[in-house]
Amino acid sequence: MASERKFINENIRRVLLKEYFQRETEMAGFGGIDIQRTPMGTRVTLIVERPGMVIGRKGAKIKDLTRVVSEVYGFDNPQIEVQECRDSAKNPQIMAQKLALALERGWHFRRAGHSTLRRIMDTDAKGCQVKLCGKLTGQRHRTEKFKWGHIKFCGEPAITTMDRGYAIAKKKLGLIGVSVDIMRSDAKLPDEVIIHDIPELRDVAVIKEEPSPDAVEEGAAGTEEVKVEEEKEEKTEAPIETETPGKKKATSKRKSKRVSRRKESEASAETPSEQEKTSPADQEAAVDEQAPAKKEESAPESPEPDGNSPSGKKEETREEKGEEKSAEEASVEKKADIQENEAPEGGGQ
Repeated sequence: MASERKFINENIRRVLLKEYFQRETEMAGFGGIDIQRTPMGTRVTLIVERPGMVIGRKGAKIKDLTRVVSEVYGFDNPQIEVQECRDSAKNPQIMAQKLALALERGWHFRRAGHSTLRRIMDTDAKGCQVKLCGKLTGQRHRTEKFKWGHIKFCGEPAITTMDRGYAIAKKKLGLIGVSVDIMRSDAKLPDEVIIHDIPELRDVAVIKEEPSPDAVEEGAAGTEEVKVEEEKEEKTEAPIETETPGKKKATSKRKSKRVSRRKESEASAETPSEQEKTSPADQEAAVDEQAPAKKEESAPESPEPDGNSPSGKKEETREEKGEEKSAEEASVEKKADIQENEAPEGGGQ
């Protein structure tokens, strides 16, 4: 119990010291106090809007404050430091005191509350709440709240992210309590998730690791084994085809015919035409020779010979002989094809 009472007494002493500084530095814009115990003594840091009014002429006022802190409140070797508040709109204690002064001067509570809220949110704060409690417009006590943005009321986020300030406005009807809660702009809430951009594949550098010599040897041995296995499978799966000498002869003849046909087609394609071989002078001479030939064609044609005439009979006999020769050649080719097809069958037997 002795240790618990010690902690309680220490906290009570700190609260009383804070109230004392708040009364003494009210006109300077009291913004808060920070008390730290050091091996050399106790360091007290005062945050005010106008530090010159706290220090006084030649430091007379701050000397009086250090004497009271050591004698009345029992702090060992106090060292008071004064720190200026750069942006008063971010300090909830200073804004609560200004709102209380506005209510004492006669401002309407809604006008004062909304103006204070707007001024705080203009400083990029995440959230703010202004609460007024007391006899605002009549004999009955009531509470008015002005909210904007994110506000935490309980739990660890409320302790770590919210700054609170409190002040009292004295009016004829009674006291009005003013409390201001501000969530800082740099406060991180537990439900805030930041999703970073995923880099594209072209921006990512691909690092290729060089394989070790042992791994290379193992890979080579594995590939050789795989090849040997594949060859064995092909031998077992592929059927054994036996070719007879007759079949080999027939296939060789067909291949030779195909090769000869391809060579003839290539030679015909490579040989230039007669028009390309002749020179321009020869072409002009040929044109001159064709000119009288055209004139002769334009002349009246001679009558065609009849079939009864001797010349017509000669032509018919020549055509019949050509047809007989072509028929004989066709029969010879058929016989040759039949012999080629029968040759492999006889060799296989």
